[in-house]
Amino acid sequence: MSRRTFSVVICVYTEDRWADILAAVESVRRQSLPALETLVVVDHNARLLDRLTEEFTPGRKAPGPASPGEEVRVLANAGPRGLSAGRNTGVAAARGAFVAFLDDDAVAEHDWLRHLAEGYDDPRVMAVGGRTLPVWASGRRPVWFPEEFDWVVGCTYRGLPPGRVPVRNVLGGNASFRRTAFDAAGGFATGIGRDGGRRPLGCEETELCIRLGRALPDAVLLIDDRAVIHHKVPAARESFRYFRTRAYAEGLSKALVSRSVGSGKGLETERRYTTRVLPAGVLRGLRDALLGRPGGAGRAGAIAAGAAAAAAGYAVARARTRPGVAFSHGPITAPAPRLEAR
Repeated sequence: MSRRTFSVVICVYTEDRWADILAAVESVRRQSLPALETLVVVDHNARLLDRLTEEFTPGRKAPGPASPGEEVRVLANAGPRGLSAGRNTGVAAARGAFVAFLDDDAVAEHDWLRHLAEGYDDPRVMAVGGRTLPVWASGRRPVWFPEEFDWVVGCTYRGLPPGRVPVRNVLGGNASFRRTAFDAAGGFATGIGRDGGRRPLGCEETELCIRLGRALPDAVLLIDDRAVIHHKVPAARESFRYFRTRAYAEGLSKALVSRSVGSGKGLETERRYTTRVLPAGVLRGLRDALLGRPGGAGRAGAIAAGAAAAAAGYAVARARTRPGVAFSHGPITAPAPRLEAR
């Protein structure tokens, strides 16, 4: 494997996650494949921007051994409020040939970047994602919470294929792209995705990956389940109320994506998920209930409720939007000079 130069982008928005942000940055600093730089992008929060700028002022001694050439840069989101514009700000400033994204409440395992980098030995590969494992605030998975719906809390869900495999899209909180992918397809869409405390929408990475496949028909996108991060799940997201709300929001987002890119590509993965993965999950839950195992009936019911909520969100958004809806994909213009892969 040749050496790769990675810029790691961590988008942040609230001081409530201060300790999590520092832990995320530290996990990047301890990678077996050193990052060229870590870009911490602050989403329209002046106090947090000032505090992080002071924390990572050049010359200030950070805990632990720094990687050779690694630095932390703190940036203000140059676009509208939201995760998509924050990521685009990071991409525009990135100097590495590859850009990786890490959630602000997650920590990466020691070989995370090394495993992501291995996928790029094939020049056709334009994106590589990894596996995201939940860290439950309560210390354990709620017995009713089905693994098929771990995407609700930003984690890898049951139904994704194991190993290093081609996929339609990577999952945004644990993903990487060639920098040239953004030159070809533009950035993350700023009409979908998360925006601080508003409704928990998503799918911005799905829309980008579909657009990338259209711009570069020979492009290959991979998930390598050895590239692992651990994602915190706060107590509020362990509730059934959040589960249902997030599933509904996902339906809204999927409808916007399908209106933009067409239902063929926009829903091809979801069709397999709803016709194979979810029915198998319901049967598994019912079997566990018959065997007297805890939570079996609850998991079966949660799968049915989650699917119904997502379908309702999809139907509502389809009724309210017209085909061909377009999103802004910037700003990814005038990127900083970057180092090419060797």
